[in-house]
Amino acid sequence: MDKESKNIAIVSYFTIIGAIIALFMNNEKKDPFASFHIRQALGIFLSFFLIGYFIGYFDSWTISSAFYLFYFILWIYGFLGALQGQMKAIPILGEQFQKIFKNV
Repeated sequence: MDKESKNIAIVSYFTIIGAIIALFMNNEKKDPFASFHIRQALGIFLSFFLIGYFIGYFDSWTISSAFYLFYFILWIYGFLGALQGQMKAIPILGEQFQKIFKNV
């Protein structure tokens, strides 16, 4: 893992736009470390929007707060993995994200 792939992995965790930018940055080289974290970040952001849409129908701040806290913890876990140069899948959903986005 070189510095460029680590930077791409870190960029991927900064909003969905950062994940898309990282996807284009990694397009030529296809570094496995960067690709791993791009898949994790894309999965976090897309599932957040998808599940968040349905959570919005609950008129409860406790459900909404728990949802935001859960995704914030997943994001922190992935982001710290990228900072530390580790390829650890996020808990619960990480392995599924690797399978779903295997072409990234």
